[in-house]
Amino acid sequence: MQVEKDKVVSIHYTLTDDNGKVIDTSQGREPLAYLHGNNNLIIGLEKALEGKKVGDKFTVTIAPEEAYGERREELVSVVNKKDFQGVDEILPGMQFHASHNGQEYIVTVTKVEGDEVTIDANHQLAGENLTFEVEVVDIRESTEEERAHGHVHQDGHHH
Repeated sequence: MQVEKDKVVSIHYTLTDDNGKVIDTSQGREPLAYLHGNNNLIIGLEKALEGKKVGDKFTVTIAPEEAYGERREELVSVVNKKDFQGVDEILPGMQFHASHNGQEYIVTVTKVEGDEVTIDANHQLAGENLTFEVEVVDIRESTEEERAHGHVHQDGHHH
């Protein structure tokens, strides 16, 4: 069996940036299981996995346009401290859930000066080349329910 649309694929992966710093890894955890071809992974990684078989190991570097996009300066804005209700202390590096025009996203505080707080809604990995070291550990048929929902169900429960 090989990786193709609507197969449930389990992978072990280690993600590093251009400096070789590990950003994320499944080592020491359960492999990541996902429903292929349903936009559950960044597009560049899905493309690289297409047609692979169990036991295949590979390394792929994905440019921003097939990962989390380029950084967009218009996603950086300055807001007033009073916009953060119920937060006593606002510090750089803090992350908040925000919604705008019905879209949910995460903003990161990058600077605090007096009452002015600079927030950045870019994905933290926007503009980065991402290198994935991947091992395909399992491929199975998806269930009808998984295909209907567009993602994997483990042990019949939602995760």
